[in-house]
Amino acid sequence: MASKKVLEILGLLDRQYGTEYICYLEHENAWQLLIATILSAQCTDARVNIVTKDLFRKYVSLSDLANAKLEELEQDIHSTGFYHNKAKNIIACARMLMEEYGGEVPSDIDKLTALPGVGRKTANVIRGNIYHIPSIVVDTHVKRISAKLGITKETDPEKIEYDLMRKLPKDHWILWNIHIITLGRTICVAGHEKCNECFLKDVCPSCGKNKR
Repeated sequence: MASKKVLEILGLLDRQYGTEYICYLEHENAWQLLIATILSAQCTDARVNIVTKDLFRKYVSLSDLANAKLEELEQDIHSTGFYHNKAKNIIACARMLMEEYGGEVPSDIDKLTALPGVGRKTANVIRGNIYHIPSIVVDTHVKRISAKLGITKETDPEKIEYDLMRKLPKDHWILWNIHIITLGRTICVAGHEKCNECFLKDVCPSCGKNKR
């Protein structure tokens, strides 16, 4: 059961940002979101959206990606960084989806994480955004700000995920990622936190005025 403090934080986030599900990676279907999320590793969503705009025009189907030439795909995604591993994983992932799932993206966490280049973070993006299965995505914003708010002391992403699952009500698992990403990009910016402007300053133990 969520603590009084957690419920207060969630209420403030809901009032500030609303409760609509938002995905910052542009996509038209499940496989496009999967590829975009793979590309987003160590890369901004804004950069990924620029790259996928042309990428999904060139590769209009999962089959196109499964049959892509590695060197060519590397050039197509070069600006997202780590392009060799990403290109290799994308082709292998597309082939596995075609061969084992008929081109469909599974919703099961174990089947998703068995795909090349797909870890729990990427799998939970798909589960939450495509299938609306309650899931918590632990990215850099969620890891940092969940700790700042005193909700978790864990440092390993998977342990953070399970800790947040215990402490947050299930109907806010997906929203937590959406809200915290927004907060981390606008107010609680890493190294440039605007604590005085933050609507959570009265409940945040990391806010200057609340530190002991």
